[in-house]
Amino acid sequence: MLSRAPESRPESVQRIESLIMQPIEPSTTATPPPPRPAETPGAAQVRKRPRSLHLALFFGCIALYRVALVVAAGAASGFAGRFDLGDEQPLLEAVAFLFLVVVGIGAMHSAERRLAPLRWSLGLPKRPTAREEWGTGAALGWGIALVSVLAMVLARSVNLQLWMAPRALWLLGIGAVGLALTTLAKTLVLYGYGFQHLIEATSPAKGTLILVCIVLIDAILTPSPESTANGARVLVTALGALLLCLCWIRTRAVWLGWGAWFGWAASTALLFGLPLGPGMAYTAVVGTRAGQPVWLTGGDYGPAASGFLVLLLVAAVPVLVRLTSDYAWNYTRKPLVPAGIPVEIPAPAAHASMEQAPPPPPPALVQIQPLGPASEDAGLE
Repeated sequence: MLSRAPESRPESVQRIESLIMQPIEPSTTATPPPPRPAETPGAAQVRKRPRSLHLALFFGCIALYRVALVVAAGAASGFAGRFDLGDEQPLLEAVAFLFLVVVGIGAMHSAERRLAPLRWSLGLPKRPTAREEWGTGAALGWGIALVSVLAMVLARSVNLQLWMAPRALWLLGIGAVGLALTTLAKTLVLYGYGFQHLIEATSPAKGTLILVCIVLIDAILTPSPESTANGARVLVTALGALLLCLCWIRTRAVWLGWGAWFGWAASTALLFGLPLGPGMAYTAVVGTRAGQPVWLTGGDYGPAASGFLVLLLVAAVPVLVRLTSDYAWNYTRKPLVPAGIPVEIPAPAAHASMEQAPPPPPPALVQIQPLGPASEDAGLE
């Protein structure tokens, strides 16, 4: 029986088989050391400032706030009296107050030699959500003022009058601009630049507690009319400070806090004609005269001394946290930095010996030959 010779395999196939059957040498390289942390550009120039410097800058902001208020009021009064600008005096005072605040913060910023630009130190960073944050804060402040006034209307505790003269509209515009500048200046010096350094000296929770206590003490020492409920006034001031501190903590900027403060002040004073405090009434299109009960209206002091506003501010805290969930995620969370040490585990000795052993010989090829034709002498049974 003839057998057919096995066909020769191509050279490329033989080369691939030789590469596959080649034993793998175990790795003998040592484990590399952990990588060194990358140095931040300019890290050698940035030094951690002592806590005493941050506290000094914070209390400097409080002193700046007090001095700027007095100087701005005196300068605006003298300028308005000389040039007969009585209607424009609140606007002049707001411009002077904001100017003094920015100049004072700029001087402290230069003294501390911070590498960040002044805009960041003021708490006014450029970001795509800046207008949205301000609008969210303004809507929150407007909502608080609206609910407080609606409660007075339902209780029939206010009398409303409309004044639609052209001069009223002019005074309304001046008051709006003046309130915008005043609330911006107060937010910058207290809940922007000053609060930043207080947080760096302590922590967000401790800094909030310290600032609220300072505002609380100031509210207790501030005189008020005899008909004012001082307990409600002090609580409103403290809760308002807490709300503005949360605005900074949740966004790391003053856009939200400025919008909330302006929204409440403008709605209360300009839209509804209620006083913001003793001697802080603004001319508005709507003239409102509040009556009894004092716990709902605040009396001559305004809604800032009403017990009902205390409840509204307490309810506004979780609302603020809910509204700022996206801002807190984008601007306050610490980024996740991948870290670790590369580890290469050596192969076991038994496995290494198996890899180093020569490959077994290939099995012999079995050739099946075709059956031949049947023999002629085979008969049928």
